[in-house]
Amino acid sequence: MSTPESPAVLIGRWGRGYLRRHPIASLETVGDQFILGVRALQYLVIDVVTGRFAFGEFVRQCAFMIKTSYLPTIAVALPISATLSIQFGLLAGQVGATSLAGAASGLADIRQAAPVVTAMLLAAAVGSAICADLGSRTIREEIAAMEVMGVPVLRRLVVPRVAAGILVAVGLTGLSAFVGFLAGYLFDVYVQGGTPGSFVATFSSFATMGDMYLALVKAVVFGLIVTVVACQKGLSTKGGPGGVANSVNATVVASIVLLMLVNVGFTQLYTMLFPRQTL
Repeated sequence: MSTPESPAVLIGRWGRGYLRRHPIASLETVGDQFILGVRALQYLVIDVVTGRFAFGEFVRQCAFMIKTSYLPTIAVALPISATLSIQFGLLAGQVGATSLAGAASGLADIRQAAPVVTAMLLAAAVGSAICADLGSRTIREEIAAMEVMGVPVLRRLVVPRVAAGILVAVGLTGLSAFVGFLAGYLFDVYVQGGTPGSFVATFSSFATMGDMYLALVKAVVFGLIVTVVACQKGLSTKGGPGGVANSVNATVVASIVLLMLVNVGFTQLYTMLFPRQTL
């Protein structure tokens, strides 16, 4: 008859298991995603130069991502931009600077709202769809069959999705910025009683092309992060249909967390390198 283990042994075993299941597994996942992203970018450049790029799959993925995300992007950008306009209008009225409400809301929309809205919609709509597609192929052993037949999965499935995600992210960021500017203008002029000329003049005084460049750079990085995370989670799916659901959930959560962290880093770095000049 075996003797019962002491509480210290049980706690130690649980602690080692926890470290193996969570922190260590998380580091391994991040490492796999980093390697997958680097290899995807390498193959993207090589395939474009050598003419081996899967252009047909790229076009299909672009069409799918646009169809999936453009309406939700507009639907989310409108209320967020309207809320920013209302809040900045109230704040500007309290300090006696109502003419600057348009500049503040427009700058916040281009710098933060447009790329963040795009990132969240990419993670929720596009990332989950990519992960579900690749995860379903994985559990049906289609990915294994492609590897047995010598078909490069990374070049055939991952690279076109990464390229499409980057291109669609840039387009959606531009769409979100335009919708945000339009919503802010309409609320400032027709709801809060502002003047059109003041809104446009102060907006152009505060917002610069550098802010738009920052938003586009964010869009490229956000599109890369979402597609790489979704592809890695989909290709590593295990456990049947339930595993696909878990992978999709992990894709959305991990993508949004990474996107918010990267957004903070980009914003702080840009603020340090290009400090805002006074009017």
